[in-house]
Order: sequence, then C-alpha cells, then structure tokens
Amino acid sequence: MTARKRKKVERQRGRNSHGWGAKKKHRGSGNRGGRGMAGSGKRADQKKPTILKLYGNAYYGKKGFHRPQKMILHQEIINLDDLQKKLDFYLAKKLVTKEKDMYIVDLEKLGYQKLLGRGTLLVKLKIKADTCSEVAVKKVEEKGGVIVKEDVPD
Repeated sequence: MTARKRKKVERQRGRNSHGWGAKKKHRGSGNRGGRGMAGSGKRADQKKPTILKLYGNAYYGKKGFHRPQKMILHQEIINLDDLQKKLDFYLAKKLVTKEKDMYIVDLEKLGYQKLLGRGTLLVKLKIKADTCSEVAVKKVEEKGGVIVKEDVPD
C-alpha cells in the first residue's frame, strides 16, 4: 500500500512566501516585467539592438490606418395596420388629407422612412414613402391604392 503524500500547497500553509523567496515576488506579470514583448526597449535601450536585428525597424511605431466604417442610419418604420389605426389622429392633426374615399399620406411628414406590410388593409391609401416592402406595395395596390416611391423596394 502506497503512503499518502501531502500536497505542496498544504505544506506551504503558514509560510507567506510559498517557496518563492521574498513575499513580494511571484505576484503577477509585473514581477516578470510584463507580458510578451514588454520591455523590449522601446523606451530604454535594453533589447533594442536585438529586436532591430530580428524584426527590423518595422517592429516599432504605428502601421497603416483604419478605414472609417459606413454609418448605419436607423430607419423609422411603420406597418400598414399601425398606420391604419392612427389615420384618424393624423387627420385631426392635418398630417394626412382625405379626398373622397382615399387617404393621402406622406410618411416623411409623419417621421417614418419605411412602410412594412403587416396587417390587413381596410381603406384606400395614396402613400408617399422613401422605401417600402413588396408585401406593403401588394396590399395597398390590391385595395385600389397607390404608393409613390422615391427608392426601390427592398
């Protein structure tokens, strides 16, 4: 039968250095001078000649640039059923006009850029919109309405 050997950690309890000499040693990467290529001589000249010899002048300094990314603008959207619910409110505020049985709606005036096709349409609409879905176009035209677009549907 083998004898059970006490683990080193267990034997180190009560000794504040745990076998690493002075108490302040063995404390994170600062003890070893950083991580990776830290201290390679960018400020002082300790390892600078070695680095230059191994990697050349390209090791130091900034390289290249980051191309500015295209900003994605937030589009305000509205569905057909939501527009239909709010028609009376917009009529009262004179943001929408009515000619006979057709409502004339300018989505830009209402603060929307895109029209989507959720819901069933019960009224005729003539809509001016920046963009709109194909489903919305189909539903409006089925009801006898018109969509005046400034962009192609997406």
